[in-house]
Amino acid sequence: MTGKPVTVILLAAQRAGVVNPLAARAGVSHKCLVPICGRPLIDHVLDTLSTIPEVGEIHVSLEPEAHEAVERIFDAYRERGPRFDLVPNDRNIIASVLAAAKARAGPFVITTADNVLLTADGFAQMVAALDGADAVIGVARRKSVLAAHPEGQRNSYKLRDGEYANCNIYALSGHDAFAATELFRKGGQFQAKPGRLMRAIGPWNIVLYLLRRATMEEAFQRIGARFGVKARVVTFADGSLAIDVDNERTYACCEAILKQREAVAGGIKILLPGKAGR
Repeated sequence: MTGKPVTVILLAAQRAGVVNPLAARAGVSHKCLVPICGRPLIDHVLDTLSTIPEVGEIHVSLEPEAHEAVERIFDAYRERGPRFDLVPNDRNIIASVLAAAKARAGPFVITTADNVLLTADGFAQMVAALDGADAVIGVARRKSVLAAHPEGQRNSYKLRDGEYANCNIYALSGHDAFAATELFRKGGQFQAKPGRLMRAIGPWNIVLYLLRRATMEEAFQRIGARFGVKARVVTFADGSLAIDVDNERTYACCEAILKQREAVAGGIKILLPGKAGR
């Protein structure tokens, strides 16, 4: 991949008309503002992104009523270099992505405000994979996810070469690759409802999926071809990248992993549940 600055599109909006249970429990208006380990979810993601030299701009797609709260979080990271921008969310995910992309040429990395376990290394792998590709999706093997936390992501795609979990991070080379975002609109929440993704990719690809005749790489190459783009898969060794804050269970998983990372950084060893004696 060339050394062009990366524009990050950070999806932080809520589903229209739905009160998020985590936000309600925390007494905040939006899920992205729910505190975890003392800071809002989106704060953790912005902290990671703002330390990455390749990131030129961070565009946050969010309802206008929450802009002021996120603007205050931006203030802590402005001196690190990236340009921050708030963009009103649109009627659906694909429209929100296109609105947030604005007139930027790319490359783009798209992720979510609840992806609190995102790492700079994972981000770098996504950008590197754009060399010779139009669209990249990040996944992790199910066994890696369970190794990161035994209560981690429970849904997975079952393919010929194993089971994989989506990591909610995508990379696009430029505007010509935005055809791949049609998967967002048709697929919705892929990880929670894999059947939606299957309806987006066509009947023959559904057959291959059900019969487990394709590997993960082959499957997404075929999906990319359906939308006229060259698609590639990054399989992360770090299974924690597949765990984001979706509900109370995954909140607890992410909280435990964040505390473990903080402890490791401070030279303290903490064992997660299910890892005692390993």
